[in-house]
Amino acid sequence: MKRFVYFISDGTGITAETLGNALLAQFDKIEFIRETLPYIDSHEKAERAVQKINKAALESGAPAIVFDTVIDVQIRSVIDTADAFKVDIFEAFLSPLEKELSVDSSYSVGKSHSSADTVRYFNRIEAVNFALDNDDGARTRHYEEADVILVGVSRSGKTPTCLYLAMQFGIKAANYPLTEEDMHDLVLPEKLRKYRKKLFGLTIDPERLSAIRTERKANSRYASLNQCYREVDEVEMLYEEENIPYINATNRSIEEISTRILETTGLKRSLSF
Repeated sequence: MKRFVYFISDGTGITAETLGNALLAQFDKIEFIRETLPYIDSHEKAERAVQKINKAALESGAPAIVFDTVIDVQIRSVIDTADAFKVDIFEAFLSPLEKELSVDSSYSVGKSHSSADTVRYFNRIEAVNFALDNDDGARTRHYEEADVILVGVSRSGKTPTCLYLAMQFGIKAANYPLTEEDMHDLVLPEKLRKYRKKLFGLTIDPERLSAIRTERKANSRYASLNQCYREVDEVEMLYEEENIPYINATNRSIEEISTRILETTGLKRSLSF
């Protein structure tokens, strides 16, 4: 079964995407064809969106599904004419909250992603720059500033996790790849010892690691299954020996890995609102 899904907003569409995808994830037997339509902030844009939605409904033989966070009442009335099952996210959540709080909401476009809190905004920008500047053990002299230092074998997911922690939570995350030389005696590299309390380990199933490395360097010792088994076994023994908290990242999303890191380390989230 195939259904077309549209995330519509007069802002970036991030809120509609996030909540909509969280709901759609519960229906894994259906193929969803997703499209985001941001900045639908005029009557003309709304009409074009409706045309696109109706065309998709005609093509699939079923109404499209629309998640929207449009504020303007007139634009919403245009979108309401589409051949679609419509989920008005703001209406679904704001109306009950207004009733509970006995006050009207501001209904401001882009309010949920406002950069008015400039301190938190620039903290996140600084954290992203830190993650990029301290990727792959490039500049260990900056580790004193790090909130957390991710360690693990090459291609175990350290870099994307660091960037997510930075962009989403403003956390300064560095990462250090543990090589064969580092694990030779199953002791922490000298560069990491003074930052022992900041370390968090990532591990990965050897079969998955081999597949990832093969995409990068096919038919190499680096990507061989034997090599991947050896490195993963050694790094996990190192974590246990040094009492470093760690997580297997194989079947986990970056969001889940990051949440586990925050939960384990006690680091606070610096949210954007």
